[in-house]
Amino acid sequence: MSALVHCRRRIYLFLSLAASSLSISYAFVGIQQQTPPTKLFQQQTTQSASPSSILEEDTRYAECFKIIDKCSVSGQPSEDLYDSVRYIDKKAFKLYPTDEAKSELWNRAHGSWKLQLATGGPSNTFKNVPIFAFAMIDEHNFGNGVGLNEETIILSLLGPHYFKTKRRQMGIGIENMYIFSNKVKPPEFIGSGMGLGKTPEDYTADKSRMPTFTMIGASDKSLIARGGTGGIAIWTRLEKDIRPAAYGM
Repeated sequence: MSALVHCRRRIYLFLSLAASSLSISYAFVGIQQQTPPTKLFQQQTTQSASPSSILEEDTRYAECFKIIDKCSVSGQPSEDLYDSVRYIDKKAFKLYPTDEAKSELWNRAHGSWKLQLATGGPSNTFKNVPIFAFAMIDEHNFGNGVGLNEETIILSLLGPHYFKTKRRQMGIGIENMYIFSNKVKPPEFIGSGMGLGKTPEDYTADKSRMPTFTMIGASDKSLIARGGTGGIAIWTRLEKDIRPAAYGM
């Protein structure tokens, strides 16, 4: 019995690595194999056509994102990184005052991302993430996982996302698990622990909360989001679409 408990603990620890940046104990996503993949934001050659004029006029916003982008690409936090993120976070209601502005932020968040930095909870200190962990957002799904690099993904999860524009908040559903890009059916105790197959209605019926995170900011190079327990994560954009390596698409 002790060996079984130890095995379960090791599995849960491995799975939580993939979602540590979101400060939740779950991971993400489900792609419908019969539907051809949609293009991710930065895999396209053009950017959003109408960026918010408020962002353009706020010089401090531009300065902060320059710092964030530099740290995101290098994977190394600077002394002024937290203050830069904090500025955007505190001014979010002014930076994204309308549904149109929030939708543009959501569109910029689409793409393939590598997790670089995270606070791991309600902290003001960003730390480098020492493993290769990715996140992916397309028109229908959210996915994440861990691997050796962007070519070799060991474990990935996939499921539909539920974005609430007004709150800039994305709920995460989990439909499928993949190992080395092959879909697998996990043991029942793992699936139930992750909330595999649960819908927003199921969480409501259980009187529990669906895993979520809130979008703070996004650029051509970086994505910033807060998890359910207050931790903040920063990803850097990958040039290649991660879905073929993670989901065999």
